[in-house]
Amino acid sequence: MPYGMKVLVTGASGRIGRTFVREYKNFYKFKLMLHKSSLEDGEFETVYGDVSNFNSVLKAVEGVEAVVHLAADARVEADWNSILHSNIIGTYNVFEAARICNVKKIVYASSNHACGTLVNERDIVGPDAPVAPDSLYGVSKVFGEALAHYYHKRYGISIICLRIGICRDLEDPSEFFKEYLSGKKVHPTYSPEKILGLWISARDMAQLIHKSLEADVKFGIFYGISNNRHPVFDISETRIKLGYSPEDCAENHLK
Repeated sequence: MPYGMKVLVTGASGRIGRTFVREYKNFYKFKLMLHKSSLEDGEFETVYGDVSNFNSVLKAVEGVEAVVHLAADARVEADWNSILHSNIIGTYNVFEAARICNVKKIVYASSNHACGTLVNERDIVGPDAPVAPDSLYGVSKVFGEALAHYYHKRYGISIICLRIGICRDLEDPSEFFKEYLSGKKVHPTYSPEKILGLWISARDMAQLIHKSLEADVKFGIFYGISNNRHPVFDISETRIKLGYSPEDCAENHLK
């Protein structure tokens, strides 16, 4: 995407959306879709609405050249009703609105939970791993990947799906890691060691979205973690095909 292209970010008030917009606000012309939350900075064009409402989504997508679709109920243990409306209907609405509005590129936020069962069964999960969701949330992300493939093949939209690791917008994530390693916090799916291996810093996450928008790749499912010493995901294809070069490492924050 050339400098100054207009990009819609759904779920722009979430931790990933905020970071991406902050890091690349001088590169892209952003249009933000928000649901309940708001942003303090009023410098961007903003549309309020629920992704489960097609008319709201269509209004948001009109006039943009690319979409970064982050909006979802990101709770691993979210109930089916919320998953259905926010993650499944919402994703369909975004893809369909993009088709109608002739959007050429979509970056879709999938998740490590699309293959979460394998994360717990294997030392490292590679690009050839089958889908193996560990929750209804994971199932919704597998649905989004399949829908992305359909919209690419049927309508020619370039779509990059990112199986994102565990991302937190923290200046110093050492306390975050310490809480899990000490047992103070327990993840509903993963062991503390897996959390370290799945971690992706906020700035690496922002770079990954940027590289996905810029890459001359028509379709693909790519893994996203930082340059961790004991990675859970094999990100070799992400590096080669997208040009991703993570700057951070989880173990560097252990104290």
